[in-house]
Amino acid sequence: MTHNCDTCPAHAHLAQMGIRLGEGSRLVALAGNPNTGKSSVFNALTGLKQHVGNWPGKTVTRAEGGFAFQGQHYKLVDLPGTYSLLSASQDEEISRNFLLFGRPDCTIVVTDATALERNLNLVLQVLEITAKVVVCVNLMDEARRKGIEVDLRSLSRDLGVPAVPTVARTKEGLHDLVRTVAEVIDGTIATKPLRPGHPPDVEAAVGEVATLIEQRVPGIPNARWMAYRLLDGDSRIRQALESGELADLVAAQGTPAERRATLVSLQGRQ
Repeated sequence: MTHNCDTCPAHAHLAQMGIRLGEGSRLVALAGNPNTGKSSVFNALTGLKQHVGNWPGKTVTRAEGGFAFQGQHYKLVDLPGTYSLLSASQDEEISRNFLLFGRPDCTIVVTDATALERNLNLVLQVLEITAKVVVCVNLMDEARRKGIEVDLRSLSRDLGVPAVPTVARTKEGLHDLVRTVAEVIDGTIATKPLRPGHPPDVEAAVGEVATLIEQRVPGIPNARWMAYRLLDGDSRIRQALESGELADLVAAQGTPAERRATLVSLQGRQ
């Protein structure tokens, strides 16, 4: 999806989160655990084309910038560094809502090559939300220094999305990273994200709850993901569902994209 219409619902949706896109821009989200070099990746890709402010109504800093590749313009939004998307903190909820409802064309998840196992928790959570993902395996120089070998081919195969090695500090691998992002967006690289299965009783419960959510709120996006969150005890989503807030928001909008746009306001209404 290329965001190329100032009046389309996607623009109104992103405007709620303070994001402004230029004509024909592609939207890329940058996610990752703290201390993975995510800020270095952001700075290296955007250079001086950056803007720093706060998320609307929040004290959490938002950094955004731009870069160009092969004549195409990209808007890069640096999401708060977080270990998960389970909305236990404001940072986590901002990142989760942006991925759920901001509809980025691609999400780069920055990981630490010396601590991949720890970082994969967030990667797998992002993969449950979107298939358009590129894993940036950063700090490869540190891994080499420590004698750590990273099998990028196996990692890509197992995750079902491309994994690109980088050293953001020296810009090593960043051209390949941007090229891969472009190819994931245009479909040259087809992704088949790993989405771990659950025991049959859990899958049955998720399917039943998702069906009930869709019946109660027709047109709601990510019903299965919402079902997981309800079963996991997400009090905010439960409150919005029981109060009719979700139904009111969805009913007030005309198109599926517009309906998705309103849901991002939930976190701001707490």
